[in-house]
Formats: sequence, structure tokens, C-alpha cells
Amino acid sequence: MSKAHRGKGISDQPAGGRGTCPVCKRTAVKLLYEVEVEGKKSKICKICKATIANKK
Repeated sequence: MSKAHRGKGISDQPAGGRGTCPVCKRTAVKLLYEVEVEGKKSKICKICKATIANKK
């Protein structure tokens, strides 16, 4: 099966969906998951999303 469309959903975002995670402060990671952090909606990385989900 072709993989031509992999990542198409984030290619239209600034910097290809990459940036600095506001939770762990890592740079150049994909910010795909929108959650509420410190009272405002932010996009966070996959690792922080899993950490927040496991703490609940």
C-alpha cells in the first residue's frame, strides 16, 4: 500500500507541525495533541500526552 499521504494533515501547519512542547520544553518535536495546560489550550507532544493520560 502506498504511503504517499503520510503526514499530509500536518504539512499545512507552520513548520510542518513541529515546535517546542510547552510541557517538557523539547524542541523540534511534532505537536499533534491539543489539551488544556495551565488553563489554556495548547498543542503538546506524544510523550507528554501519554504522561498526562497515565497520571489520571
